[in-house]
Amino acid sequence: MKSAPIALSTTENQRLCVLFPGALGDFICCLPAMQVLARKGKVDVFARSEFAGIVADDLTVHSLERREIAELFSAGGAADERVRSVFGDYAAVYSWMGSAQPEFVRRLQAASNGRARIFPFRPSQAECHQTEYYFRCLHDGDSIIPDPLLSLRQDAIAWREDFWARHALSQRPVLVIAPGSGAREKNWAEDSFVAVAEWWRDRTNGAVVVLIGPVEEERGVALRLQNLGVLACGLDLAQAAALLVGGDIYIGNDSGITHLAAASGIRTVALFGPSDPRQWAPRGSKVAILTRHQVCSPCATATMKSCAHRRCLTSLDAAQVIAVLAQLPEVATLTR
Repeated sequence: MKSAPIALSTTENQRLCVLFPGALGDFICCLPAMQVLARKGKVDVFARSEFAGIVADDLTVHSLERREIAELFSAGGAADERVRSVFGDYAAVYSWMGSAQPEFVRRLQAASNGRARIFPFRPSQAECHQTEYYFRCLHDGDSIIPDPLLSLRQDAIAWREDFWARHALSQRPVLVIAPGSGAREKNWAEDSFVAVAEWWRDRTNGAVVVLIGPVEEERGVALRLQNLGVLACGLDLAQAAALLVGGDIYIGNDSGITHLAAASGIRTVALFGPSDPRQWAPRGSKVAILTRHQVCSPCATATMKSCAHRRCLTSLDAAQVIAVLAQLPEVATLTR
């Protein structure tokens, strides 16, 4: 059941709170909702601390790994006082965690003096895009959902400029490839990414930057691909966002980094296989979604994990993807 709306004033000193347990892609999907919320007051977001590097000043990110938040799930008089000291002064608290746990709901409502609204993390209908779901939870009356906006830190921009200079990228068109994701089953084949990288170098005389996250480093993902370009690894989110802004075209799987790319404004080509773009397509002004629908796709996570053929991705041929890339305006201007 949906919580009743909370009446909010628009005073500058109003403080609002968001509890958000999701990963990077989820967080970027929720950014439009939080951006509009920030027009009503100062917003404290309790989420993964690394998200602080990509949000504007009107959102303050705190770590979700706080003792007082953990204590929302447990009993204790002293714990109740600590929790109240955190949540008691907010004009409203919005949480996408704990909706199915009655004790969490009871404690958060008590600590916030009944000013909490607590939502399921996922919509009940898969056809609803995650961005729209988060937005409608908070903004029933708003009809236009803005695209997510990133804020680039000056130190990250300086890092990017140094990276470009060290690798002689300043005078060359740059294709950024992110070959990984949170699940191997969502990854396009390395051979296909290699074909795209080789085409880019031959067609544009450009450079390829291969963006690898910690999970891909650990798994040894795309070792052949790394030999075709400049490797960017060990980056924080602020650096990754700055790197993406500096590129010309990005291509990657259904992943948090692909959502980051779309929000950065780089021309983004997102490859979808087992996951549903109706729910998870990245939002942005320059995004193309490539997918080959099969009878069995999109599928549930358990099905994805046990799939023996992965036709939703193996049928997405490199030549077809290259044909789409060749028609992008950024490529057309480079190859005249």
